[in-house]
Amino acid sequence: MPLLVKDYTWTQTETTVYISVPLKGIKPAKVDVLCTDEFLKVSYPPFLFEVFFSEPVNEEKSVAKLGNGSAVFTLPKRREGLWEKLSRDVDRDRQREIREEAILKTQSKAAERSKAKAAKIQQEKKYTLETMMKLEGEERERIQRMKDEECARATAELEAWKKEKQRRMAEEEKEAQRRVQGTSVQIHKQPIRRKPEEGAQSSSRTKGQIPSGKQDKQKDLPAPRSAGCIKISFTPRVFPTALRESRVPEEEEVLIWLRKQAEARRAASADLAQLDDLKEEEKNPDWLKDKGDHFFRTGNYQAAVNAYDLAIKLNRSIPALFSNRAACHLKLRNLHKAIGDSSRALELLTPAVADNAAARLKAHVRRGTAFCELELYVEGLQDYQVALKIDPDNQDLRADADKIREMVQGTIPSS
Repeated sequence: MPLLVKDYTWTQTETTVYISVPLKGIKPAKVDVLCTDEFLKVSYPPFLFEVFFSEPVNEEKSVAKLGNGSAVFTLPKRREGLWEKLSRDVDRDRQREIREEAILKTQSKAAERSKAKAAKIQQEKKYTLETMMKLEGEERERIQRMKDEECARATAELEAWKKEKQRRMAEEEKEAQRRVQGTSVQIHKQPIRRKPEEGAQSSSRTKGQIPSGKQDKQKDLPAPRSAGCIKISFTPRVFPTALRESRVPEEEEVLIWLRKQAEARRAASADLAQLDDLKEEEKNPDWLKDKGDHFFRTGNYQAAVNAYDLAIKLNRSIPALFSNRAACHLKLRNLHKAIGDSSRALELLTPAVADNAAARLKAHVRRGTAFCELELYVEGLQDYQVALKIDPDNQDLRADADKIREMVQGTIPSS
C-alpha cells in the first residue's frame, strides 16, 4: 500500500498554478510523473501523490522540475481566474476512470511521438539517400565529362598526327619524284659514245680472265654445308604402378604447382633500380617474409604489413606473402583488405594439391573470418565449409562452422 503525500504546497496566479511535492530523499531518476488536463500523479515508491484538479490545466505547456529534494510543477490554466481549492472531490469510480483515461492518453501520445520520430528518421534517411544519389550522379557526370574531354583530346591528337604523317609522306613522294625526274634528265643529256672495235675485242678477251690472287682465295674457301633436319624425341615417363592405379592427373598437378613455385622464386616484378637504397638482404622476398613473420609474432602488425608490402613489390607470385598480410589486416581490422589478400593468395594456390593444402586452409579461414566480422555470414560459412573439406578432422574448425551456420539460420544472435 503506497504512502500518500500530504505535505505538499501550492500557489497560484490568475494564469498559472505552482505545486511543490517533497521527494523525501528519493532520487529524481526513480520518480514517475503522469499528468493530464485534470489529473496529476507523482509516484516514487513507497510514496504517492495524486491530485484531481478543480479546473482543467494546459498539459502541453506544463513543466516539471525535479531536484533539490522536491518536484516543482508549473501548470498553466485553461481559463484565467483564481481557484478556490486545488483538487475537487471525486468518487472512487470516477477516480478510476480518470486514471485509466490518463494512462490511455499518455500511451497514445507516446505512440504518436514514436511514430513521428520514426517518420522523421525515415525522412532524414530518404533525404540522405537522395543527397548521396545526387552527389554520386554529379560525380559520375564529372567523370564522364573528363572521359569525354580526354577522348576528344586524344582523338584530336590522333587526327593531327595522321595529317602530319600524310603531309610528310606527300613531301617525301614529291621529293622522290623530283629526284627521279632529275636522274632521267641527266641520262637523256649524256652523249652515246661508241668504243673502237679493238677496245671491244680486248675487253672481251680480258672479261673471262680472273687475277691469280683471287683464284687462290676462292680455292681456300670451304664448301657450303649441306642442309639437314635433326629429329628430337623425348622418352615418355613410365610410372611404377599399373595404369588402373596410376595417379597421372594428380602428379601432373603437383608438377604444375612445383613449376609455379620455382618461377615465383625467380620472378622479380619490382623495378630494382628504385630500391638502390636498400641493403642486399632487404631485396630478398624470403628475408622480408621472415622479418614480417617475426613482427607478427611480437604483435607489431603494422611493421609486418610494411615488410610484406615490400616483399610483394619485389615478387607478386608468392602466395604466403598475401596470406600472411591478410592475417595482419585481420588484427588491424582492415577487413576488406584481408579479404582481398586472402583471395589473391587462393588464386596463386592453384592447382589445389596436397602440398598447398595447409596454405589454402589458412587462406579460406582468414577470408571467412573477415566475412563474418563484416556480418556476411553466408560468405564466411562457404569459406569455412571449404576449409572443412581440406581438414575434416579439425574439431575447432567444425565448431566455428556450426556456430556460423546457426547465425545464418537465426537460431543464435550475432555477437
